[in-house]
Amino acid sequence: MRIRFGIILCLLLVFLPSSGVRAQESANARQAHRIFTTAYNRVYGDQGASMHYDVNITGVYKTSGTTWYKGKRSKFTDARVTSWNDGTTIYTIRKKKKEKEVEIYSAANNKSDKYSQKFRFEPENYDYGISETAEGLLLTLKLKKGMKGMKEVNMLVERKTYDPISIRIKVAFIWTTIKISDFHSGGITDEMLRFPKEKYKDYKFVDKR
Repeated sequence: MRIRFGIILCLLLVFLPSSGVRAQESANARQAHRIFTTAYNRVYGDQGASMHYDVNITGVYKTSGTTWYKGKRSKFTDARVTSWNDGTTIYTIRKKKKEKEVEIYSAANNKSDKYSQKFRFEPENYDYGISETAEGLLLTLKLKKGMKGMKEVNMLVERKTYDPISIRIKVAFIWTTIKISDFHSGGITDEMLRFPKEKYKDYKFVDKR
């Protein structure tokens, strides 16, 4: 489960804030940079956010769920798993497991980190572009020659709010599509992300740190 959760989380948190725009960039590239930064702050700003997602990795692996996050804290749930991360400890419940157990992991020692490195994003390694589509604004990021990272990122955002609609990521020859719905920026409280230990007092706690 940790690997699967790590894959989903790194896909959703794939972007880092972009740095300053170079003067020689075109007006289209500068606009793309500006909108990308605004979209990023809508998703990953201090106010936190929540969303429902549907992940499709080249039709081979599909999953969907809902996530809430603010800073280093997060909550994630799908048909099989619910997991809370307080920035230090991860509490996980496997819904279809016969035993009533809460699995405990260390947030600082997540084996899925080595997988997530394949999706890390260095903003200055890409050429930016923006175009109009029927669904919204399409931000296209293509890896520059000789640079390392994801080959291409296509991010579709709302025209007025720049809220994310979908993200397509190409790593090597593999495309991953993330469709986003019910997106909300802000309104995330610490209580929403707290692991409700009192609700699971009859569960067995299994420490896997």
